[in-house]
Amino acid sequence: MVQWERDRPLTRHTSAKAHSAIERLFPEQRLFLRSDTETRFIRLSPVTQFVGVAGSALLLGWTILASAILLMHGLGAGDLREQALREQAIYEARLNELAAERDARASEASAATERFSVALSEVSAMQSRLLASEDRRRELETGIDVIAGTLRQAMEERDSARNEIETLVAELAETEAEQPDVTRLEDLEATLGFMTAALGDMAVKRDSMSDYVSEAEMHLDRVALDQKLEAQRNERIFSQIEDAVKTSLEPIDDMFSQVSLPTDSIIEQVRRSYSGQGGPMTPIIFSTSGDAEPDPLTDRANDVLAQLDALNLYRLAAQKLPFGFPVKGAYRSTSGFGPRWGRMHSGHDWAGPVGTAIHATADGVVSFAGRSGAYGNLIKIKHDFGFETRYAHLSRIRVNVGERVSLGERIGDMGNTGRSTGPHLHYEIRIGGNATNPMKYIKAARDVF
Repeated sequence: MVQWERDRPLTRHTSAKAHSAIERLFPEQRLFLRSDTETRFIRLSPVTQFVGVAGSALLLGWTILASAILLMHGLGAGDLREQALREQAIYEARLNELAAERDARASEASAATERFSVALSEVSAMQSRLLASEDRRRELETGIDVIAGTLRQAMEERDSARNEIETLVAELAETEAEQPDVTRLEDLEATLGFMTAALGDMAVKRDSMSDYVSEAEMHLDRVALDQKLEAQRNERIFSQIEDAVKTSLEPIDDMFSQVSLPTDSIIEQVRRSYSGQGGPMTPIIFSTSGDAEPDPLTDRANDVLAQLDALNLYRLAAQKLPFGFPVKGAYRSTSGFGPRWGRMHSGHDWAGPVGTAIHATADGVVSFAGRSGAYGNLIKIKHDFGFETRYAHLSRIRVNVGERVSLGERIGDMGNTGRSTGPHLHYEIRIGGNATNPMKYIKAARDVF
């Protein structure tokens, strides 16, 4: 209590000094208000003036601070907008690079297919030459066997003739010793001369046969060398064909693996339903010998055909699945698949000028083409294996319900219909009615198509 009583004069003194300072700075003012009949005034005390000035200063300071905050926010938003534009330009450049790379891969696949066709024709021609050389070799072997048999028969006849001559000579000697008979001697001499001439003819034939056998053996050696060279050439061509098939098959196989599709089931359905040209291939048989012995060349060729069959079925399946890109022309990606502003965005958006061409991403049948609420002008396409694609906010629809469309066919134009903030395409892929990320399929196919 004593302390409080002691501090009261000090507080009053401080308050009085503050009041005096305010009166010196803000002396009392009077504001006169004059009318036709009377004059009034309003007295402005020093405290009132001080409160007004302080309030105005606070209001001015708050205004300056708020303006500074807004200015800083505007500058920050401008930086963010510039950064977003830079990132968008980088993304568009990357998309253009991917498109160029995709076109390069498509050109390489087409060139590999052409090389394979040429190589397959060469293999067929080489196999024909091999079969012809095999026939010639067998004919030569048969001829050599006949010649060898004839030669053996001639040698046997020669030996028989020699024995007969020796017998006749012995009989002649005995005849001369026992009973000289001129007529018998002349007969024996005539026979001996005939046999000698026959032996000379046989010797000539034997020499001719020997020369023929030597020529046949040399020809067989040349045929064997030709077969060896042909086999080496076949090996090089088959290696090139197998590499080309592997190069073409691996990207498509990876594409299906990246989207986790049941490849075996899809390929089997395509195999059962296919009825056009270029479909499943049947094994070939090169050998004409009629035996059942395994032929490595035939087995290898059939392995290549099996891989080509798989490649063709993959190609047919890829045309039926939405691996294509829907926008052709100038565009930029604006919104991806997933949650957006508290709601699920079920597709991917690409912005561009009104009228930009929109293309089907796979073979299918148009199930809807018209106006559909927030989608605006909408096209729905049913594809095989339970797939559906949707193309929304179009300015023009170029197809009708029930019409069959092909991969890459133009079906509409980009627009700004429905719930849209600008010209763009909203693209969806649905499997069994459930939306999935379209970019997963587009990115998987960028090295193939």
